[in-house]
Amino acid sequence: MNNRLEGAIEPVDAETAAAHVDSDAVVAVSGFGAVGYPKALPLALAEADRDLELTVVSGGSVGKEIDTALVETGAVARRYPYQSRPAAREAVNDGTIAYQDRFISAVGDEVSLGHIPTPDVAIVEAVAVGEDWFVPSLSIGHTAAYVRAAPKLIIEVNGSIPREIGQFHDVYERELPPNRKPIPLEHPADRIGESKIRFDPDTLLAVVETETPDDPYSFREPSATDREIATNLATFLEAELERCSIFDDRIALQFGVGSLGNALMGALSDIDFGDRDVYYYGEVFQDGLLEMIENGTLTGASATSFALSVEGQRRLFDDIDRYSESVILRTASLSNSPALIDRFGVVGINSAVEVDLYGHVNSTHVGGSRVLNGVGGSGDFNRNSPLTITTLPSRHGTETSCLVPMCPHVDHTEHDISVVITEQGVADLRGSCPRERSQLLIERCAHPQFVDDLEAYVERSESAGGHAPHDLESAFAWRS
Repeated sequence: MNNRLEGAIEPVDAETAAAHVDSDAVVAVSGFGAVGYPKALPLALAEADRDLELTVVSGGSVGKEIDTALVETGAVARRYPYQSRPAAREAVNDGTIAYQDRFISAVGDEVSLGHIPTPDVAIVEAVAVGEDWFVPSLSIGHTAAYVRAAPKLIIEVNGSIPREIGQFHDVYERELPPNRKPIPLEHPADRIGESKIRFDPDTLLAVVETETPDDPYSFREPSATDREIATNLATFLEAELERCSIFDDRIALQFGVGSLGNALMGALSDIDFGDRDVYYYGEVFQDGLLEMIENGTLTGASATSFALSVEGQRRLFDDIDRYSESVILRTASLSNSPALIDRFGVVGINSAVEVDLYGHVNSTHVGGSRVLNGVGGSGDFNRNSPLTITTLPSRHGTETSCLVPMCPHVDHTEHDISVVITEQGVADLRGSCPRERSQLLIERCAHPQFVDDLEAYVERSESAGGHAPHDLESAFAWRS
């Protein structure tokens, strides 16, 4: 891997580098969409005979080396702003790890401003490094902000990833408030930065070489329910293209990460977009977007991470020159920027655990208490998109309705959600009052199995009056 290291850099082994990390350090790591995170260093820390109480700050989801191996050794005491592995989830829910869920767009600023713990060391993955720069690997996230904030830096150079991956990168760093200027990005596919992240050479402690690949996504085959939701989404979007003037010339879309989001992306190829330019502007680039690039549906795509399957990564690596003509990776402060979501009129399409009768959305907690993964960037898009769509099945399994009287945990309020889509149909909630929303959601989105119970709940709650009537005695016990 000598062509990956430029200048006088001499690599060391992971164990030597890990010794630079204090036992109670705040560690900021690269990684987003479970790719682009350091692997050798976390494993060396997990295997070290040390009593560690680390605070780990990532850009988004990371792999098993951090959220499984480190967690299972008891080395992680605190975690921000996202977690996605069973071991981490269990530790958060039993209180072993102190965890705070955050909207993604502001995490870089929050680290820089000390709103969440300032990192003692940044550990990042790269495909190449020089004396004052490195080229990130398969994600960018908030890595640049973490490197700027941390007084110490350790870089892992991963030889399993083509160095040419830097052709996708567009790293643009902003000043902190109150000196922040408008983002000079006028078009979803514009480039305004460079492929490298710069750092102070005095902060670099060690460079480690690794050949460990990411643990790519494994997308399940779309279910019949997924396909019905996708069909309903496509039908709604086609009508919206004709109805809404902001989509006359182009449309920009965002999808949440996961199997449902990937299935919905694939369905867009069946929509007649006419002569409009179609862009993806979001956090993660998934397999469904590769298909849209190849068949010409997408004019361009902007993200902060390649969250691809094994096959998707192979396709990307085999044709980097072609894909890099229309695909861009940005920092998460731009991929999730409220200003850019608004400027480009991005349609936000995200999934949920459940939706209540007035349009409040729970994306993260089962039973109101047990966290799943994290809110991620869905709040950035739901809060700032001109059109926000929540997609989900009408039921989980055969006994649990996903449309409930009152969400026991709320990530997105009724004010943030425009449309709810299940396999049953589409509830367009725009302009409707709370009582109208409850009827729309029951009639168009509820599973038939639960319609009578939901209507009975509405009848009980409305008898007591109020603007958004509830029967609090039975709101959470209606199915027990």
